[in-house]
Amino acid sequence: MNKKTKAFIYNFLGFAVFFFTARYLIGNYTNLEGWWIPLTAFVVGTILAPKFQTVSTREGEKLFMKWIFVKGLKELK
Repeated sequence: MNKKTKAFIYNFLGFAVFFFTARYLIGNYTNLEGWWIPLTAFVVGTILAPKFQTVSTREGEKLFMKWIFVKGLKELK
């Protein structure tokens, strides 16, 4: 599996974890109704989920992660 595919899968899984967690918590512990629940969960998931990206270098493709809870960029292997 190439690094671009890994970045896509990691982005999807990271977002999904935060989205479904936020949707459950918002649905059970707030007074929001209808479309406000998934819309709010989407915004929370987008902000909190880590971002993965591949960069082509002389040594080959490298996979990096940026997250609001980690300072700077982190290279993944």
